[in-house]
Amino acid sequence: MSLLDLIAAADERGLAAGAVACLERCLPQPAPGAAPDPLRPLWAACAEPRLWPARLAEARAALDTAGDPGAPAARVRELLAGAPDGRTGEELRAWAHACSVLALEVHLGHDTSASAAPDPVARCRAGDPTGAGPLLAGEAARQTAILEMLAAMDEAAPATAGLRQIRDVSTEGQRVLRAAAARRGRGRVRS
Repeated sequence: MSLLDLIAAADERGLAAGAVACLERCLPQPAPGAAPDPLRPLWAACAEPRLWPARLAEARAALDTAGDPGAPAARVRELLAGAPDGRTGEELRAWAHACSVLALEVHLGHDTSASAAPDPVARCRAGDPTGAGPLLAGEAARQTAILEMLAAMDEAAPATAGLRQIRDVSTEGQRVLRAAAARRGRGRVRS
């Protein structure tokens, strides 16, 4: 299934967790002494919908106090500001789509080996990574894997079941992007 199909079929827990994972991967390395994960409050709310409004407010405040770490973080702030306060309905699905696009665009921005194929983000979301560089294709595969893992979770299982594995996959993706951004930054310094 394509990312578009997976998001269209996802339940509310899948939409929330998939979106939070996408946003988390977009954040740059925190400054020394800063809180390591401003989106951490949202993970508990992915498992427990009644916590969503309060935890969303906590995440917004944590990101607002993190300073100005660059354009991707500013876009994460915008998406958090536009996140639905109720973790239900088509607003949540639209938000999950926007988070998916942002994560793919951020990865494309660091992908120096992407071809000039037209609209590689849309192609990856439709299930065709042809012409996408390894960072973009990897992020599309990661989003797909996360949404498939969430869809496979047993509805009778505890609400937190599987979210740790989702966080592990997302954290590994965050490391990959941060390493690529660091390499790209070092290349600019040498030029």
